[in-house]
Amino acid sequence: MGQTVLVSGGSGYIAGFIIQKLLAEGWTVHTTVRSLNREVQLRPLLGGTPETLKFFAADLMQDAGWAEALAGCSHVAHVASPLSNVPPRHEDDLIVPAREGVLRALRFAKAAGVTRFVQTSSVAAIAYGHGKGTHHFTEADWTNVDSKDAYAYVKSKTIAERAARDWMAVEGSGMEFVSINPAAVLGPVWSPDFSASIEIINQLLSGALPGCPDLGFGIVDVRDLADLHVRALVEPGLDGERFIASGPFLKMKDVAAILRERMPLEARRVPTRGLPDWIVRLGARFNPVIKQVVGELGNVRDASAAHALERLGWKTRAPAESIVDCAKSLIAQGVVKV
Repeated sequence: MGQTVLVSGGSGYIAGFIIQKLLAEGWTVHTTVRSLNREVQLRPLLGGTPETLKFFAADLMQDAGWAEALAGCSHVAHVASPLSNVPPRHEDDLIVPAREGVLRALRFAKAAGVTRFVQTSSVAAIAYGHGKGTHHFTEADWTNVDSKDAYAYVKSKTIAERAARDWMAVEGSGMEFVSINPAAVLGPVWSPDFSASIEIINQLLSGALPGCPDLGFGIVDVRDLADLHVRALVEPGLDGERFIASGPFLKMKDVAAILRERMPLEARRVPTRGLPDWIVRLGARFNPVIKQVVGELGNVRDASAAHALERLGWKTRAPAESIVDCAKSLIAQGVVKV
């Protein structure tokens, strides 16, 4: 394609697959990392050459490095956002870098003459604060950040996307903006450094869970998510668009059943029974990670990717393929011992 794109957060799980796909399609890729020491680890995994993949040191909370990273870029995939497997000490530890980071990237992108800016948001910015029960969401829905079930990560993704759209409405003339809102991202991992959603498979395979709590999530394959980002970067006429990236909503018991059926030997520690709600609630008193999600018990948050299919011809592969490929790669990387 002969164009140059900045993918922020190049050490991250999703960004890595986006970079690989862009390189395969002929782009020149700039990527940001917090420390250039990561380049020696990442380059063999991501591919490319020093001419086609260039690393820049930049932080979400500092101006330094962003102008250099964006020099010569026509497109941006802003993937970088703070994420933690454990709840932060204060919600602003996630909210402020997420919001300020996207606003900083937008400002420098506009100054650099970027024409298309794609933000990686989340279904977390869509599907929370709508009450208990079964809900079916589209891109028209937004999370209510004042709801008690909107924990720090959910707030960070919602506030960051709203801030980006508000900035674009006032300052963004001449630059197109698109957001992508993925569900739980699964698929193969190529290093022990992976996203929080992979912990779902890790916990099941390792036998860390005595049973399957009544929790669920939509699933999107990281390879398909990378494909959607590239489509959103190049398809004409997408300014202001929002695309949910999700396959079907699955409960933990459904994921466990797929693992046991497809990988009976490796999945012998995967729980076969449910975990009563009262046990989960009891655990939430002592475990801050469980406390974050206890409000999800029994909920179905089904987010439709019909718009991405209709507008971009995009769809995600069967969840079983993503789940099994994820599990096999965790074993291959030595994260899970079988």
